[in-house]
Amino acid sequence: MEPVSELEPLISSFDLAAGYLDWARFGPLSPAVRAELHADAELLGTGRAAGTEMVAARVEEARELVAQLLGLPTDEVVLQPSTTHGLAQAMFGLEGTVIVPARDFPSVRVTAHRAADARGVLTVREIDPADGIVTAEAVADALDDSVTAVALSLVDFRTGALADLAALRDAVGDRLLIIDAIQAFGVVDPDWTLADVITGNGYKWLRAGRGTGFARFSPAARARIAPVLSGISGMVGDASVLGIPSARDGAAAYSVAPSDPLAAARLATSVREILDAGVADVAAEVGARAADVIALADRYDIPVITPRDAHAGIIALAPRDPSALAAALANHGVTVTARGTTVRVSAHVGTGADTLRLLGDAFADAATSGRVVAAEYGRDSVEADLPAIITIDLPDDDPAQLADAVFEEVAHAKIEEPEVAHAEFAESEVAHAELDEAEVEHAVIDEADEHDRAGDERRDEIVITVVDEI
Repeated sequence: MEPVSELEPLISSFDLAAGYLDWARFGPLSPAVRAELHADAELLGTGRAAGTEMVAARVEEARELVAQLLGLPTDEVVLQPSTTHGLAQAMFGLEGTVIVPARDFPSVRVTAHRAADARGVLTVREIDPADGIVTAEAVADALDDSVTAVALSLVDFRTGALADLAALRDAVGDRLLIIDAIQAFGVVDPDWTLADVITGNGYKWLRAGRGTGFARFSPAARARIAPVLSGISGMVGDASVLGIPSARDGAAAYSVAPSDPLAAARLATSVREILDAGVADVAAEVGARAADVIALADRYDIPVITPRDAHAGIIALAPRDPSALAAALANHGVTVTARGTTVRVSAHVGTGADTLRLLGDAFADAATSGRVVAAEYGRDSVEADLPAIITIDLPDDDPAQLADAVFEEVAHAKIEEPEVAHAEFAESEVAHAELDEAEVEHAVIDEADEHDRAGDERRDEIVITVVDEI
């Protein structure tokens, strides 16, 4: 009997219907998270001190588990309502100049600008490297003596590019390195100690639901970032203390109000699932599933803009016809994120063969849409290297109906790897059909070539082959 992989319990816990490939937007809650939420909610419903205290203890448990996954001391971790709350704590307490990518998620760049406008002690410098993908070289080129911090997402939400954390650390030097880890936490396994501030959330890849944010503040970060937004849970003493109490030691200073224990319970449960499976193994499996998506995209000639050697679970596609691909995905029950001219596909460890099969079917449908056809009348045989053949009835009464008949048949056909680059219409009735030049741009009308007809008997069928996109 083969040994069971540590990943198997995690993989088997993915109980949603096939077709979900939108983990970078939202992770449907895991069965363990749902069960823990219901159990703790029942305890809070008793009104008994023992129950409420038991649930309240989940806050400290969640901090400890997040710190364990990050490989950091617990006192450097504080829970937050969201990733953006953690970034706000960092940005509003920062002075000097912070470098941010111009095309990063608003949580990074907008929060930096809000902090700069509010306090007047921070300047924001935006960089816009090629394709919006941040590299250590791009950051190094923007550095000068005024820069005190660099902030960016470790995994870019648009392209899925995974930044090189070690190279960034080397480029930044002793300046603060602030990382938005929401698209990386739990599915990427870097050396997290290299970042001074790490903010994240469990509602995507961890399947813990919203409200499960956290932040890490290193000793260097705490020395340079004032706890401007510190509230009652971030101060020394309790509500009876008068005046303006000092901030607490450690990352706890960067807290506004007591954490939601139900959110903490969900976060703790989800992080424990990742730890039990092994974050390195999870990261490898997520990368493998993303590679499966790339392979399918390559099969159907859909351009991939995600770096093939530096990605996590997000694969961004730039189809020639985004609306056609989005429609095909929807028709096959595949859930993704479509923004403008790109389609973002995000796979997880539980993305199975059935989901990838649906994705491939959708890609195949999108590949045939918008293609023109070649029709040759009366062929007894076809060349062996033709990629696909469809035989349909030729309209008897009105040859002008040919174009509509051809396009209707091809639209319903399952044709793969179209290669034929031209069309020939040999029979006079076909040649005189009113074909739309915008749709049949490559058609070559040749009325003289009738020698392939079988004797004098008219054949009521034509042979269709697919040609390249126009």
